[in-house]
Amino acid sequence: MMIFSQSEFNLRIKKIKSSMNNKGLDLIIITDPSNMNYTTGYDGWSFYVPQGVIISLDHDQPIWFGRMQDSKGAKVTTYLNEENILGYPENLIQSPPLHPFDYVSNFLKTKKWDKKNIGVEMDSYYYSAECHARLVNQCPDAILHDAHLLVNWIRLIKSENEIKYMKDASVLVQLGMQKAYETIKPGVRQNEVSGNIQKALLSGNKDMGGEYSGLTIILASGISASASHLTPTDKKFVKNEGTIIELGGVKNRYHCPMSRTVYIGKPDYQTNETMKITSEAFENALNKIKPHNSANDVAIAFWKTLSKYGLEKDSRLGYSIGVGYPPDWGEHTMSIRKDDMTILQPNITFHMIAGMWMDTWGLEISESIQVTENGYNLFCDFPRSLHLI
Repeated sequence: MMIFSQSEFNLRIKKIKSSMNNKGLDLIIITDPSNMNYTTGYDGWSFYVPQGVIISLDHDQPIWFGRMQDSKGAKVTTYLNEENILGYPENLIQSPPLHPFDYVSNFLKTKKWDKKNIGVEMDSYYYSAECHARLVNQCPDAILHDAHLLVNWIRLIKSENEIKYMKDASVLVQLGMQKAYETIKPGVRQNEVSGNIQKALLSGNKDMGGEYSGLTIILASGISASASHLTPTDKKFVKNEGTIIELGGVKNRYHCPMSRTVYIGKPDYQTNETMKITSEAFENALNKIKPHNSANDVAIAFWKTLSKYGLEKDSRLGYSIGVGYPPDWGEHTMSIRKDDMTILQPNITFHMIAGMWMDTWGLEISESIQVTENGYNLFCDFPRSLHLI
């Protein structure tokens, strides 16, 4: 079931070990499921309990650990030898004072790794304070370091295979957005439209289907559109209201997000003008996307245009994307904002989202973007204009 070649996985591990060596780390314990997938191929909805991957400089393959009943999933989805798949017993699951990291600590001791320089993902959603406390207390001679984002930064530049999966995901997200356009009508409930969108995202087309997204469907109308990240309710669509929609197509865990804005009726002057200005700023930012420019250069072009018209936007303009699991599809590395001096390189991929959340209304447009040798490529080919119903 491997979706990447063994040589591609080997190259990833080589880069990770090189970074570990540069940082003086003997091994790292990664718990972010995106990084687990990136290093081993593991793919399962098992991240609600402690799990992870150990990479040691003196061990060829990574070592997967997780709940015993999930170890079969590791055998199915990873390239790892069976001896490098460790399942901890069921009596450690949600059974204080016992804890799965008791098992992890004991394993480190059996390998004589409990006195090493160990990197852990301190700010990962999935590495709890209790996990860390168990390591500190049970491996007192270990020197623990923060290795948060070590793997994430290596993920920044995509391979051609990763780009292909994101292109596949772009087909799916466009199907989802088109279904939104077709089914939003006055008197229809938001959750009914959301169900139609979800079916389109997962059903796909005759060539392929989709998967669950790292971020759920974002859909909000009227005053709710003035806030980011609100989700569908059973509220009905009404005339003279705008609706913001943010979706993600997903193929083999690789994401392609897209945002658009729908308006039922005739938009007011302020909505039209804000959309016009935002679109101009967005285009100016796109024109700055090319190798050797920085994320800051792209951001400056956007905010310079907004300033010309007296508009403000406090939130960042974008972030790197790729493989993802709930609760997010972002990579947590490069951001499109002022003072992020990350240099753009071919096959960096990011989601550039212009969310304009005003006092009582809002609008959004976004694109998933691939940096190319000479500029950029949009993963989607879908009109960014305000869609009128």
